[in-house]
Amino acid sequence: MLAEERYKIILDLLEKNNSVKSSYLIELFSVSVETVRRDLEHLEKEGFLHRVHGGAMLDQINPKSIDFKIREKSHNQEKVNIAQNAMGFISEESVIALDNGTTTLEIAKLLKNKFKKLTILTNSILVVEELVDEPDYTIILLGGIVNTKDKSLKGELVENYINLFHIDICFISVSGISLKEGATEFEIDTIPIQKRLIERSGKKILLADSSKFGVVSLLKVCDLNDVDHIITDSNLKDAIYERYKAKGIDVIK
Repeated sequence: MLAEERYKIILDLLEKNNSVKSSYLIELFSVSVETVRRDLEHLEKEGFLHRVHGGAMLDQINPKSIDFKIREKSHNQEKVNIAQNAMGFISEESVIALDNGTTTLEIAKLLKNKFKKLTILTNSILVVEELVDEPDYTIILLGGIVNTKDKSLKGELVENYINLFHIDICFISVSGISLKEGATEFEIDTIPIQKRLIERSGKKILLADSSKFGVVSLLKVCDLNDVDHIITDSNLKDAIYERYKAKGIDVIK
């Protein structure tokens, strides 16, 4: 289980009970005392809880923002690295699609300093907020049901809206990359949108930091042969890179 997934479970338990015991987490996750200690230290450092003897208590934060805040702060430098690599695939006046991942938000932050005129489709309210002041950008928010946890829009309305467009490049953030299982994601309502963006795009690019390689999440997004490139960060080990290269998968780090 990924650390981010443990963080979510810990915070869900705290939201329900206001406190959690370390001994319970050790048994629940089948991990060591040290692993639970590190998890609680990380969440305390990020301001989500405070540790007490034998466990932790919830700090007073908005529980709806927990998931996205954890993902946004996790592996941040790697995500910046990925966003920088992504710039080489974009040209002036491109029509690009950004899903609601934290890595695509880093791409949005770089776009406005690199390009004067773009058309951007997204289901992320945060991406729109980042780019809304650019006068020569055409920003299309793919309307649907608002997900307050990650400030995105989800549902069949988003999927149907995507069908209206011809997209030059889509950038899709995923939770897992595996030679056997392909690209996978753990948020069920995100999968259909990602699949539809891939179907409607000329160039299809997956985004995954190096910790996601060899990871299989809940649901499959696509086979790796269904996309043109996987952009990761420079921390990906050479041995892993070579295994993917040998299978004809273009990984950029």
